[in-house]
Amino acid sequence: MLVLNDKETRAALSYPALIDAVERMFETGCVMPLRHHHEMEVPGEAAATMLLMPAWTPGRYSGVKILNLFPDNHLRALPTIFGNYLLSSGSTGEMLAIVEGGELTARRTAATSALAARHLARADAQELLVVGTGRLSLNLIEAHCVHRPLTRLRLWGRDPDKAKEMARQAKALGLDVEPVNDLAAAAASADIISCATLSIDPLIRGEWLKPGAHLDLVGAFKPTMRESDDTAVRRAKIFVDTRDGAMHEAGDIVIPLQNGTLSPADIQADLAELIRKEHGGRQSPDDITLFKSVGAALEDLAGAILAYETMRDRNDRA
Repeated sequence: MLVLNDKETRAALSYPALIDAVERMFETGCVMPLRHHHEMEVPGEAAATMLLMPAWTPGRYSGVKILNLFPDNHLRALPTIFGNYLLSSGSTGEMLAIVEGGELTARRTAATSALAARHLARADAQELLVVGTGRLSLNLIEAHCVHRPLTRLRLWGRDPDKAKEMARQAKALGLDVEPVNDLAAAAASADIISCATLSIDPLIRGEWLKPGAHLDLVGAFKPTMRESDDTAVRRAKIFVDTRDGAMHEAGDIVIPLQNGTLSPADIQADLAELIRKEHGGRQSPDDITLFKSVGAALEDLAGAILAYETMRDRNDRA
């Protein structure tokens, strides 16, 4: 059985290949039972979350991700997410690989955002604003740069010093990222805004969004969290990774549904429908599009299969 650490997982999941793998899995589909989502008390700190996410392609592969998310781990200078993915044969049940879950999650999340932007952002989009300075920020910048000739990369965080540090790390990867302090001004200028935070209160105001903007929301994974306000929801054409996940788990969708700002019929399409051309995506250059991602087990399965097959083939050639 292969055991891939974070560096090996990263090396096995190049963004061009991963974006394509996630796209194929959304297009063909897989069996994806409802994920188990358990809140765990942490005395004196924010509650943690345990996620169990199974999925399988009959006769090919099966897998499950076990993920622990501890929001206050930053107080200990530790990652928010720890976990692993167990990939097995779908024909024999043989366990094939353990893939480091934090790296897999970060990269497949960023790949899914870039995939959605490929269908929803304007073709001439040049300016990206990433909101948040956690692990996902650099991944999102890298992934969005794969299929778009972005010429201006900007980063905002609540802690300006951390934003500067993340910009420094981005430059070490060859990405010229500019830290910004004025979120409203940066959002008003951006063609693509990608948010990856644990915010409870909206960060992005709909009044800031310019015609043609694409708003990508990948943080705020609980029904009580949100990164966008009702005005943004009203102004935008709404798309989601999966309807069931977004309508039950994502505050950016759940809260507007509850207060009447949004109805289920207002959700234009999910990512599978976009990829299968069942919906045309952006209809006008001036449309404001909003994509809400809560993560789906099929994304993890696609990434785990890619990581396993990539490393298996490398080992066979060695």
